[in-house]
Amino acid sequence: MKTQVGVRPEIQPKDPITTCLSPSVYDMICKLGFEVRESRDINSIVTESGEVCWKTITDCVIETESAQGLDYQGSVRLLGPVCEAVHIHFSSLTKRQLEAQYAPWLQWTSSPELFPEIFDALESLQSPAISLSLMKLTSCLERSLGDVFLLVGKECPFLLRDLLASAELAQVFGQSVMNVLTVFIGSPRGLNLRNVLWHGFAAPQEVPPQYCSMMVLLTAGLGQLLEAYLQQTGCTVACRPLITLTDSEDLVVFPDVTHEVLSVLEEVMKKSSFILRIMLPYWEVALIKFKSHRFADCAMLLLTQLETGLRNLFATVNRCPKRRLTAESTALYTTFDEMLAKHLNDGEINQLPLFLGEPTMEFLWDFLNHQEGPRVRDHLSHGEVSLPAFPKGVTGQLLAFSLVLLLRFVDDDPASVFKEKAAVKSLVSLADGYSARFHPVALLKKQTSSSQVLSCEEGIRLWPLLPLPEDAAQEAARLEGDSETDACESLIVKVLAELYHHTPGSHCALDHLENLPVEKWPQPLQDVCSIRVPTLFCPRAALEVLAVLRHICSCCARVSLQVAAALEQRHRQWMEKTLRSRQRQNFLRLLRSIKLLSPALSLILLLIALELVNIHSVHGKTTCGHQQYLKFLRSILQYTENLATLTSQAKNQWGETARLTHTALLRIWAFSEQQQMLVHLAKKPK
Repeated sequence: MKTQVGVRPEIQPKDPITTCLSPSVYDMICKLGFEVRESRDINSIVTESGEVCWKTITDCVIETESAQGLDYQGSVRLLGPVCEAVHIHFSSLTKRQLEAQYAPWLQWTSSPELFPEIFDALESLQSPAISLSLMKLTSCLERSLGDVFLLVGKECPFLLRDLLASAELAQVFGQSVMNVLTVFIGSPRGLNLRNVLWHGFAAPQEVPPQYCSMMVLLTAGLGQLLEAYLQQTGCTVACRPLITLTDSEDLVVFPDVTHEVLSVLEEVMKKSSFILRIMLPYWEVALIKFKSHRFADCAMLLLTQLETGLRNLFATVNRCPKRRLTAESTALYTTFDEMLAKHLNDGEINQLPLFLGEPTMEFLWDFLNHQEGPRVRDHLSHGEVSLPAFPKGVTGQLLAFSLVLLLRFVDDDPASVFKEKAAVKSLVSLADGYSARFHPVALLKKQTSSSQVLSCEEGIRLWPLLPLPEDAAQEAARLEGDSETDACESLIVKVLAELYHHTPGSHCALDHLENLPVEKWPQPLQDVCSIRVPTLFCPRAALEVLAVLRHICSCCARVSLQVAAALEQRHRQWMEKTLRSRQRQNFLRLLRSIKLLSPALSLILLLIALELVNIHSVHGKTTCGHQQYLKFLRSILQYTENLATLTSQAKNQWGETARLTHTALLRIWAFSEQQQMLVHLAKKPK
């Protein structure tokens, strides 16, 4: 995570930042709801039995004078006294009374166990706890409303604002109720509590606890309306299963967070200019949550505050200080998506990736953006994760990453003292050496260099060398030697010789290959896989190629496993003399075909590896050339898919493999002769 520019920017201005909310957003959240000084009778809002009087609430949501939309400012003013009355009511009840009155109406949500914790937070009135409660409540509510949507609709909208605006939810709850939710969490023109918190804009003291109390009451009221709808329709809500993240080895970058590391982080937090002073309470609570084994809570706070700090840095290095604040309703927020992109919206180069360096960027993309990565932020913010089962290891990785990042914004003298500690030095070293793990390039490299595929290739080469029963070997030998097989062998030698020209050290290897049978040629796959391939900002054209290559690689591995299983089974049955006449002939065809499939599949694996390490040469192709190249790769994919089908236990058809292989090899050789593969567009490695 080494800095790529010479001077560390001063990311906090001389005047301390007192808010990350733009003036209009600050007024909306912190002032408008408190302008009307009017006491509302709680009995007009909620009955003694806990039933929500929706009309009192929905009457506060008003339309604009032109009746072309909601008057968000006017609605928040009118809702303010209602929220205040609800908050006073909640504060007058004990936690046991709250649970007794409202818990039954909260069971419809995906995580009803959250609400006792929210009641604790409301009782404590600690600002960071209120913010965290609202974050968890809004993500849980989004997930639960999605489940309700699926009672009526087919495909749940990804964005909360689209979900709240759907006709399907209006059918269940009524449009006036959905308008209330839109004011609180569904529009950037309203309070927008969910986005303001999840994107790290609101400091702890800027989140009125009244709105947390009101959101709890609204959630209970939704439960009451849903119960009535279900009784009327006879339907049942099926809650989609939550995702359980695991501590996979791919996620483990740093060792377990130790007491020493936590102690250093506590000190670094106070000294690092990366952290805005107004946001420091969130960091402090994050550490408390980690120590008390509340790993999801810790991760939520870390993710939002990493976004806050990076947004501040983004605004500094790109010289756009206004981007520190929440955007108005007419513009997009500055979020991770924009901060981690190569270009700004105006087409200029984003300076943040250049400042952070590739290792830091790769870590952020891995944990936040790549589709096959953990996407921790997305899963948490959309309520898709089981919070009690959230793994310690994932949170530990975020903590260790945060420590290394914060250290970059500590003055040199204290920073050098911290870095002298063995545990910290190790973290910094690991961070500086980080490379992508969930980018398609990294995933394909893992496929091609993994023990599975390397052993697949080794196993393929060993097929013809397996000891055979003497009588089977004699019968197989009599069947050998047809023109199609001979043609395949000739093509394999020609294509492999061409590919070897593009492998590391090929100038030495090629001199000794001429008189060797192809199965004894040296195997350069591991050397090719060790070549570093840049992954940051990979163009779409390259991603399309990578997707096809990954499918081909998977098919090769599948064929390898199937052939090995068939060989073992038929060999045993031959020895036990349990094969019928037709099965004996099929086994002999298998023995003939593997002598052809072995070098052919090894060739394809080498081709995949070489195209992978030259993937960035794809930008040298024209649009037409790119489409022709994809067509070629898909023909190879079709070949491997057909092989996987023919060699399966269900089909077990070995006679067709020579014809299929010959056709595929002809395509590969023709394309190679046209110098159209990526290895031909790239410089030969030294």
